[in-house]
Amino acid sequence: MGDVFELSIAMDLRGDLSAGEVAELRWHLGLGPMPESPSIVPEFPSVVADDAGGPVVEDRPGPLLGRQGEGLKVPGALVSVLLSREAAPNGGWVMTARQEVHPDEFDRVGGLLSWLATRAGEGHRRSDGSVHVGWIRYYESDRPEPLTVRDGEVGWP
Repeated sequence: MGDVFELSIAMDLRGDLSAGEVAELRWHLGLGPMPESPSIVPEFPSVVADDAGGPVVEDRPGPLLGRQGEGLKVPGALVSVLLSREAAPNGGWVMTARQEVHPDEFDRVGGLLSWLATRAGEGHRRSDGSVHVGWIRYYESDRPEPLTVRDGEVGWP
């Protein structure tokens, strides 16, 4: 667990999310039950040992940004929040998450971040076509770096 990064996301999301998308996002944030058939991130491959001790890949779904409580390597709390902006003219959602992620999780978390980027409010879009989704920092560093998505790819460190 030595290669841990702090991931901080603060986003405004458009109001055109379907009820199913909101439910699945809530699950990924640790705020609701798992949907029957996740579609935002449909696969959760995990390498485990089989009965003979050899590696085998299994699908093990789990919330990607759902840890709550004390950080293991990063000081402070791990949290995720999703709030409706019902009073806003176009509705929408506000989302904040602070999580610890390991590079082994970058692909799966990246799938969720890419999806979020396609639903981000205009304030997150940059002139170069990228979408600012938050910040990331190595747990021993004191300087976070911007985290962006461009053409469906997350700019991981």
